[in-house]
Amino acid sequence: MDIQGASAVVTGAASGIGAAVARQLATRGARVVVADVQDDKGSALAEEIGGEFVHVDVTDTEQVRAAVDRAAELGPLRVLVNSAGIGWAQRTVGKDGTYDSAHDLDAFKKVVGINLIGSFDMVRHAATRMSQLDPTESGDRGAIVNIASVAAFDGQIGQAAYAASKGGLVGLTLPVARDLAAAQIRLNTVAPGLIETPIYDFVPDPEAFKEQLGQSVLHPKRLGTPEELASMVLECLTNSYMNGETIRVDGGIRMPPR
Repeated sequence: MDIQGASAVVTGAASGIGAAVARQLATRGARVVVADVQDDKGSALAEEIGGEFVHVDVTDTEQVRAAVDRAAELGPLRVLVNSAGIGWAQRTVGKDGTYDSAHDLDAFKKVVGINLIGSFDMVRHAATRMSQLDPTESGDRGAIVNIASVAAFDGQIGQAAYAASKGGLVGLTLPVARDLAAAQIRLNTVAPGLIETPIYDFVPDPEAFKEQLGQSVLHPKRLGTPEELASMVLECLTNSYMNGETIRVDGGIRMPPR
């Protein structure tokens, strides 16, 4: 599918994988709506790539619709990439064995609300817009990629909420791709492994921490780059025979329990 002159929405685009995807889409000639809650970073990226920033909390349906509508004003909306997401780490049962120390239920709901429900809300709105377009020469009206995680398959101790949310994205891939086939819209999911993003900046020595993490990767023994992930996302978007699939991009890693 040719995305030259099309518009695209990328959620979570202000940093990390989302930012790398937005840049590569712009390089291919797409007009990108940078959809994020980080106003300063999102605005700066939009200016850099000639796109537009829209403040979007994916749990707010009105903001989701506003982003889709704005993208449709910039050009035919052919692309959606859902990269917005948050993590959470907590064991299901607390160490003291009390109800109060069990996994925070509101935190579980928040992670699922953003990572899974928010992504689906974006999908249903963007796909509705795409369905109104004429197909491209490749026969596509549009293409969608959801960013999951290898935690969907190899969830570690404490990752109940995160793994459930990402597993949900994997689980909806085929049925939603089947739904959207009638509208000639494709949907795929990319599941990253350990990727070098600001998520590791909380530790005292991020570089040493990332070097240690990289040793657990099969080959190459390092963290992946956002650009390597973005390359696979772009392939899923532009290769018109890619549909209904979940692809791990992880250097062959299989995550241990902890």
